[in-house]
Amino acid sequence: MRPVTFRLLLATTLGVALALPVHAKPGIAQFGEPKYPANFTHFDYADPNAPRTGDLNFENYNQAQSYDSLNPFIVRGSAAPDIQNLMFDTLMQRSWDELASEYPLIADDVEVAPDNLSATFHINPAARFSNGDPITAADVKYSLDTLKSQQASPVFGSQFSVIKRATVVDRHTVRFDFADASRVAPLVAGDIPVFSQKWGMRSDGKRVPFDQLAVDPPIASSPYLIESRKNNKEIIYRRNPNYWAANLPSRRGMFHFERVKFKLYLDQYTMLEALKAGDADAHVEYSSTQWARKYVGKNFKSGLITKGVWNDGPAQMQGFLINTRKSQFKDRRVRHALALAFDYDWMNRMMFYGQYVRLNSFWDDSPFAAKGMPSDKELQLLEPYRKELPSEVFGPMVKSPSTLAPSSQRANLREARRLLGEAGWHYRDGALRDADGNAMTIEIMDDEPGMDRLIVPYTQALQTLGIQAHLRELDSALYQKRLDNFEYDMTTFIYPPVTIPGIELVRRFTSQAASEVGSENYSGIRSKAVDSLVKTAISATTLDDLETATHALDRVLINEYYLVPQYYMPHARIGYKTSLGFPAVVPDSYQYEDWVIDYWYRKPQGASAGAPQAAPKTQTAAEPAASATAAH
Repeated sequence: MRPVTFRLLLATTLGVALALPVHAKPGIAQFGEPKYPANFTHFDYADPNAPRTGDLNFENYNQAQSYDSLNPFIVRGSAAPDIQNLMFDTLMQRSWDELASEYPLIADDVEVAPDNLSATFHINPAARFSNGDPITAADVKYSLDTLKSQQASPVFGSQFSVIKRATVVDRHTVRFDFADASRVAPLVAGDIPVFSQKWGMRSDGKRVPFDQLAVDPPIASSPYLIESRKNNKEIIYRRNPNYWAANLPSRRGMFHFERVKFKLYLDQYTMLEALKAGDADAHVEYSSTQWARKYVGKNFKSGLITKGVWNDGPAQMQGFLINTRKSQFKDRRVRHALALAFDYDWMNRMMFYGQYVRLNSFWDDSPFAAKGMPSDKELQLLEPYRKELPSEVFGPMVKSPSTLAPSSQRANLREARRLLGEAGWHYRDGALRDADGNAMTIEIMDDEPGMDRLIVPYTQALQTLGIQAHLRELDSALYQKRLDNFEYDMTTFIYPPVTIPGIELVRRFTSQAASEVGSENYSGIRSKAVDSLVKTAISATTLDDLETATHALDRVLINEYYLVPQYYMPHARIGYKTSLGFPAVVPDSYQYEDWVIDYWYRKPQGASAGAPQAAPKTQTAAEPAASATAAH
């Protein structure tokens, strides 16, 4: 494997950029130096000595109750569970125990230009697709161009928007030119999932349009192949015995299971029963009630099944998204009133067994969350937009409404009614109405049956204010379609946590994304201040500058009440068969299901393992894959 080389401009503490000579590196980091040295053999949280045998019987990867697509890159349909992770490798591999670092995978060498406006990647000559074809620079360019096209989901176009173009230099070399000198851009290029140009190609040379490519099995670049499917409710992935990268340091100690079998169940309750019956090997638990009361039975008593909690990284932002595209939600005072009506403290005490922590930031439990008064550097970013921003942005960072003494739900509802009145909404003729007599009606859309315990009490509080609020439960396919097309009033959603904010800010919060079908700007945010702060965050050249930008952005997002913050789980909760093992070192940040799939293993027959204890939370690491499952 060729050593990784790069050129970077490193800012000194005085802010002076010094050009460094080219030198060998095992990876690249957005800030500072990568953790792992040139001679590293595997990530600390991987176990290269674990057995590579046996199957993993798993459940719904997310809320999907079925799937109808083998293409995870398009808007159309619901993709097969975890297919992107199991079948599509990226140019480089992000580590899960650093803020933002990448190590060789398909690419074995990367050189970042001194001006940071381009990066050149060398493809490992040994890299192969599952059909035996070499992975070439042309395949990488084709993958990027396709993902940035109108045929792919706009999520990917947004993710890779920092890349202007890809140029094939030679068979094994591809250069990416960037829109600006962003330190995150080379890592974004390293995140490109690579697929073959032959995927969807017919024998007559005609190609199926990418946005219609749903039933053709992918030509894989990752370690698994599709072995079988059944009724869009089951899928079995089989490990490719010829996977070329199995012994790379970034892959050693991963993918121990011979097969990964998914069976999609109706809901979380059925999934737990499948674990208890022995039909599933592991279950990530998102229900506090089930965790507290339902992990009992003969298989738990016998030791066949156990449960454990593990330390986790930064908190996700989970909340009731408010679709500001709807006229009734345009006024910030209305959105503030909706936030005041949510009684988290009562719910956590009475329904959630005290297992959750209230969210007060889009980056809670991380250095990127705003606290206290804005610093002078934050104010410099915010001042140009003072006239259009709430005055609260320039004061102490607010906390989410509480009903703990001396506060109360009654006082919060009184304040909510006052704000609604100021916004022109008054109670008359049995409903809260605007000046034209239109009643405020809110449909809260969801597809998770257990979320009714959270939503129904909230609708009752809204009804106290005269709002005609109700829950509408949909099947996962229709829910996703309406979500992609922004056809809802409110819905519960999780913005998956990131270890270091970056390009995802564009697709989540910018004005451009607000109009893109399938984007993650679900609240419809259109704000010059937000657009500017996102741009500043992405172009930050030091970690301090990035923290300053995210602190300022956090103040704007929270004080504009684009969503009603809910809560987060401070650790992972997983029930599992004791025949499964896991590495001794837990990553700093990870997507729970992928951690089980990628790093757990089947222990030798006769061995057993007890449940681990909760560990203190530690420094955060690379951005995990999204999970739409809400905690309740």
